[in-house]
Amino acid sequence: MASVNVTINDIQVQVEGGSTILQAAETAGFSIPTFCHSENLKPFTSCFICAVKVEGGRGNLVPSCATLVRDGMKVTVESEEIRDSRRMCLYLLVSDHCGDCLPPCQDACPSSIDIRDFLALTAEGREVEAAALIREKAPVPGILGRICPRPCETVCRRTRVEEPVSICFMKRHISDTEIAEKGAPQLPDPAPETGKKVAVIGAGPAGMSAAYFLKLEGHDVTVFERREKSGGMLRYGIPFYRLPDGVLKAELGAIEDMGVQVWYNTTVGKDIAAKELEKDFDALLLSIGAQGASPMRVAGEGVEGVLTGIDYLGSLAEGKTPEIGDSVVVIGGGNTAIDVSRCAVRTGACVTILYRRTRHEMPANEFEIDEALHEGVDIRFLAAPLSIHETDKGITVRCTRMKLGEPDKSGRRRPVPIDGSDFELHVTSVISAIGQTVLADGIEDLGVELTRWGTVVADEQTFMTSRPGVFACGDCQTGADIAVRAVGNARKAAYSIHQYLSGEEVTGEPVYFNSSMGPLEEVSEDLFAGYEATPRITMPLIPDKQRTTSFNEVETGFETGKARKEAERCLSCGCDGIDDCKLRDYATEYEVDQEFFLGSEVREYHVDFTHDMIKMETGKCISCGSCVRACAEVKGLHVFSFVGRGFITRMKAPFGRSLVDTECDGCGECVKVCPTASLRQKQLEVAT
Repeated sequence: MASVNVTINDIQVQVEGGSTILQAAETAGFSIPTFCHSENLKPFTSCFICAVKVEGGRGNLVPSCATLVRDGMKVTVESEEIRDSRRMCLYLLVSDHCGDCLPPCQDACPSSIDIRDFLALTAEGREVEAAALIREKAPVPGILGRICPRPCETVCRRTRVEEPVSICFMKRHISDTEIAEKGAPQLPDPAPETGKKVAVIGAGPAGMSAAYFLKLEGHDVTVFERREKSGGMLRYGIPFYRLPDGVLKAELGAIEDMGVQVWYNTTVGKDIAAKELEKDFDALLLSIGAQGASPMRVAGEGVEGVLTGIDYLGSLAEGKTPEIGDSVVVIGGGNTAIDVSRCAVRTGACVTILYRRTRHEMPANEFEIDEALHEGVDIRFLAAPLSIHETDKGITVRCTRMKLGEPDKSGRRRPVPIDGSDFELHVTSVISAIGQTVLADGIEDLGVELTRWGTVVADEQTFMTSRPGVFACGDCQTGADIAVRAVGNARKAAYSIHQYLSGEEVTGEPVYFNSSMGPLEEVSEDLFAGYEATPRITMPLIPDKQRTTSFNEVETGFETGKARKEAERCLSCGCDGIDDCKLRDYATEYEVDQEFFLGSEVREYHVDFTHDMIKMETGKCISCGSCVRACAEVKGLHVFSFVGRGFITRMKAPFGRSLVDTECDGCGECVKVCPTASLRQKQLEVAT
């Protein structure tokens, strides 16, 4: 057939007559999104995401996969109008999409750890490989497996069967097993040296994690730490009964062993200027943490016998035992207050916590509160200090009882003093643990922007500060937060720093579209059909008497066989085809929000596992019809059909049959053309 000349976005190309606009656009170097198109199938135009605009005529958008070119045709394949049209198609498709991209546990993890797959490896007895998988996102599984507050477990779908999988402690089991088998954490080899130098200020969880990821890229990394050991608040703010010194040495030491240099006892701003580091290094990362104590703002808090929780825990970590006497009042309701209280119990003190709200509002982890109560800590809710007085016999704390009023800016109900409810406590020490602040005086010469709370202002996606080449992550950027978020943000900051050092545009770690089947309580009951209730494994503990009289680690770790059985409880949520799903790729490219049509009707969850070779998840289907056509046109079979009319049309085996009851031979032609992983070939899953 004779060639024709076509203009695609002002680029003239010559193509064979009878070609489609889609083919002509590809010749001109343009990539047009398609769902229902396949080179081996006749054009079908069911999705219309390949829309383009042809000059002349009615000026409407036309499907490029089915519209033939003609000589002299002028076509626009990229414009705001076309992009908006494609985005609307995607809005409609994802609004009716019943499937998860990521497992909900991974989506909830601030470090985005691949939980499903590390559990699968553990169930197979491959803990060393599981540890390597975790380190792709977080280099310290043994640390996080002991102190993480487990946001992943709150959304674990196994809860709908009985109890969540013990995800946090499984990270500990994996790390402990790896060290037992190999003698040390097995970190990957860094890439060849790039010649670029990065200075990291602070050897806490953020600084050391960022150093790990930067070193993996081949950069020369030097960490500057004011204390004599690494760990930051992991070491100086978490007691050894929760996070032993040996675990910190093993995992943080392994990062040093891979080539990261740490200059200890070096205070930036005193021993060396931050401005000098900015000059001497190609990039600078601020990860100084939030190691200052917030004041109580009550009269008398400066008298002798009043300590801060940060100072108290830091002294214990250094091997010192502050004199606190036999009766202690701890002010606060967060994890630091709980840690301080449990430490004081271990030194022989009777401990009372004052918290001005109820247990429901208490920010400390629920299981940590339970542990404190179990160890004898007295928690007085709806109580707050008014003043502190030094007496001949010790310290008197004048307190008042509270009631909850209207919500404040945090969304929690504001505590209001109750008139005439004052009371006194007579103690030997008061320890304040009401919050932490960023001590930014050592980096003031950099001129980076700070918030009114003293945290460093950095872009939420790239973590770059107001100064190019200077980045910030961890508690100094977010305010006091959980370690797993500091680790996750450190990885993201390292990604941006690598882009910066490579001369690329600094855009940060990619953010991908994530489809979700909805909150835990809204997911279809059909998802859990066939699963038998299996009790969650419990963590063995040392005896109570030993707990309250020593700083030995309270949890003793899972027995290997039980841990692997626990891993088998995972429901393997998430999509098996996440890495080759066109719907996710395009939704990411076009920045689609799945909740754009919030409240619209969504197809029901349904999975057909009956066939030996093909798995069909009709909830993920977008009704493109490719499977129907591939089966009919390529194989000459009619395994699939269009069932229903209009919005409720579904691709199914006809007459309500299951796949196993059809003539399907498992060839996989339908799998090849499915753009959403609604159809998967079981044999291929096993092979991978």
